[in-house]
Amino acid sequence: MENFEWKNLLDPLFYIHFDINGLKVGLFIVLFIVFAETGLFAGFFLPGDSLLFLAGIYNRELIENVVFIESAFLNVTLLSTLVAVSGILGNIVGYWFGAKSGYYLYSKEDSFWWKKKYLVQSKDFFEKHGGRAIIFARFVPIFRTFAPIVAGIVNMDRKKFMFYNILSSFVWSFSLIFAGHYLYGFLLENYQIDLKEHIEVIVIGLVAVTMIPVIYKFGKKSVAPTNETDPE
Repeated sequence: MENFEWKNLLDPLFYIHFDINGLKVGLFIVLFIVFAETGLFAGFFLPGDSLLFLAGIYNRELIENVVFIESAFLNVTLLSTLVAVSGILGNIVGYWFGAKSGYYLYSKEDSFWWKKKYLVQSKDFFEKHGGRAIIFARFVPIFRTFAPIVAGIVNMDRKKFMFYNILSSFVWSFSLIFAGHYLYGFLLENYQIDLKEHIEVIVIGLVAVTMIPVIYKFGKKSVAPTNETDPE
């Protein structure tokens, strides 16, 4: 916690290596962030996808602070399962809040933690894709935060929501964490490329890829009015 800077909040390694008086609590921080991204409004700016990918690379460090598992496969599987459960719980809280708050959220004034435009964009995204939006949203920043809230607002069937919630959370966590773990090992063993030495490139690359759908969606909205004819 020494020399803390606000920019650290956007750095996945800050959370993975997080310690309190020498006690490594990175695993619990990662799990909380996954929960916050879908269960708390504050989660939309957190580094979700890049955090999971890097968690796959540093999986042994994260898990060994709690329990030692000799098998690398079981180690990664346990981490992925814990992350999936956190994502499921986060979505449940988001759904519950949406169901309870209803359309009150649409009249809420914008603040640093709350942007109405994100809710509107998520609603459009949800209405277009239905239950599949829960799966798509897992891989898209911002939508990942608001999709379960919108599902609660529109009173999506609870059993249907839970099905997509569980499926999407496991697909999201296992794909990114396993990708990070095995891609790291493959490149290091076959090409002597240590991904730990290229963390910034990984983070920037993942952020760029996951933000493409968001930029595309906002771009379509901003271009649409130009198609109208000038009344003069």
